[in-house]
Amino acid sequence: MEEELKNFIKVWVSAIISVSYCYYLSTRIKVGVFRLLSVLPVCALFLVLPLFFSSVHFTGFTAFSLTWLANFKLILFSFDKGPLFPAPPNISHFICFACFPIKRQQNPKSQNQLPKWVFPIKVAIFGVLLHTYDYKHYLSPTVLLFLHCLHVYLEFEILLAPIKLLLSIALGCDLEPQFNEPYLATSLQDFWGHRWNLMVPAILRPAIYLPVRRITERKVNSDQALFLGVLATFLVSGAVHELIFFYFTRESPTGEVTWFFVLHGACTAVEVAAKRTSFVRRWKMNLMVSRLLTLVFVVVTGGWLFFPQLTRSGMIERLSNEALFSIDFSRHKCFLTFG
Repeated sequence: MEEELKNFIKVWVSAIISVSYCYYLSTRIKVGVFRLLSVLPVCALFLVLPLFFSSVHFTGFTAFSLTWLANFKLILFSFDKGPLFPAPPNISHFICFACFPIKRQQNPKSQNQLPKWVFPIKVAIFGVLLHTYDYKHYLSPTVLLFLHCLHVYLEFEILLAPIKLLLSIALGCDLEPQFNEPYLATSLQDFWGHRWNLMVPAILRPAIYLPVRRITERKVNSDQALFLGVLATFLVSGAVHELIFFYFTRESPTGEVTWFFVLHGACTAVEVAAKRTSFVRRWKMNLMVSRLLTLVFVVVTGGWLFFPQLTRSGMIERLSNEALFSIDFSRHKCFLTFG
């Protein structure tokens, strides 16, 4: 643990120095290819940094925040697009918005916030879930699959929510939530575009979807361009997930997770196109039914393509073990401090 903490400090000090270089130098370079060339060494460094960890949590957080989001933010920043444009007013804001999975709230009243007591309930459910793994030999594969899906969601939200809160206080501004109750999604478009890991669509929309759609509209009709834009976006997301899985497992990509996102990209594009037809516009499905169908589709396809590599490599077990270790470590420290 101590060695991992040392590596964590070294990695993030390197990241802060690199982003500071972008703030002081790259902002003074003309928008376009030359600014992009100036940030590419930083992007290359961010591809390597997750390899310094053996912990799943440190690896995952660094890969998600730096290798994925920060790299895309810096590339978009090279063309005056994305969350870093217009450039934040000072270097501390620039570093935070570049290095962490946060985005300034554009329409504070647009989000329907659940009561504050919901979050402690999620924490309690996550604690129960961790101990449920002790009895996994008695659970059916279907139940285990549901628990794995719930684990990924709860751990993601529980880890990111405090970061958002602390940075919101430090920066003195409202930040968008990372999740918007994805279990309430009424469609795949709603799930991926408006509820699940909202920082990712906020990055991929200007980085992949809009450019692909704009280019392809010169050759094909708007519906086909939309399909290609959505598919390209999900394909890139799948490729990045393959990279993150490699950081976790240090094993060659299997392609399963890419096919998961290709499948969801194709289904989402078809769903969006179908919603434009007069028949679907007239026909309204019951909300409970649409939510159930969406959730079942995500869980079933996840069990088929997303989770197998994680379970084979033992990563879910490592996640739960590290979480339990962190809880016990915190309890021990609190006991020594206040006991």
